[in-house]
Amino acid sequence: MLEAHVADGVHRVEDAYVNWYIVEDEGRLTIVDAGHPRSWASLQAAPREIGRSLGDVEAVVLTHGHFDHVGFADRARRDLRAPVWAPEADRGVVAHPWRFEHERSRIPYLLRHPGFDRALLAMARAGALFVGGVERITPYEPGRRLDVPGRPTAIGAPGHTRGHCALHLPDRGLLIAGDAVVTHDVYTDSHAPRIVAGAATADSARAAMSAPANAAARPRGTAAGCRPASGRSAPASRPPPAAAAGSRGGCACSRAARWRTAGSRP
Repeated sequence: MLEAHVADGVHRVEDAYVNWYIVEDEGRLTIVDAGHPRSWASLQAAPREIGRSLGDVEAVVLTHGHFDHVGFADRARRDLRAPVWAPEADRGVVAHPWRFEHERSRIPYLLRHPGFDRALLAMARAGALFVGGVERITPYEPGRRLDVPGRPTAIGAPGHTRGHCALHLPDRGLLIAGDAVVTHDVYTDSHAPRIVAGAATADSARAAMSAPANAAARPRGTAAGCRPASGRSAPASRPPPAAAAGSRGGCACSRAARWRTAGSRP
């Protein structure tokens, strides 16, 4: 599902509970995150819907290395000759997307939260269980402005993974948060801004304390990495109240503590 213009020249694609983004810049495209392997079909269709072509894709930028964000990245590198940019600290996870650190077992979530079962099945159907990693990456560090269409600036947001970064597009007033904060946690089936549950987070306390770094960018909107399959959550250009409070420079510490509790509990 394509949602065009969540911000100026930025488009959201949703596949099996995961978002990825297309950033336009004078006819050239950057793909931010890569969904699932079968999101390749969406990649083939989406540029046409916004008046572009697959040949306009010049780069793929990953916010982190989890299986539901690496998706078609290596295929884009091979077939489109698009370099795959990824955080240096996540190099190992990008190469092996299912070998990621997490605080808790996924089994209790399967037993307690039926919504997780549905999400996992949808992801499996989208090829998530067989995602291939990317060995050849263009690494980047927090604080760097990336030389790709849109020229996003990487903002360190570690915790979900050790190297997780959000991407700031200051001229669009948008922060693409990856999974630093999500509006739908598929593990608990919770629909509110929060960090991801411990089943998929390396360090919940650190993830929660990344909120001040994201708030410092002061975007007008925040685009998250996971949303409900219905696509009914608030658009990125009008972030949910919790995200908006952080982006306006509200009490980042109390906000972070709230997210830490939500993310670490099974």
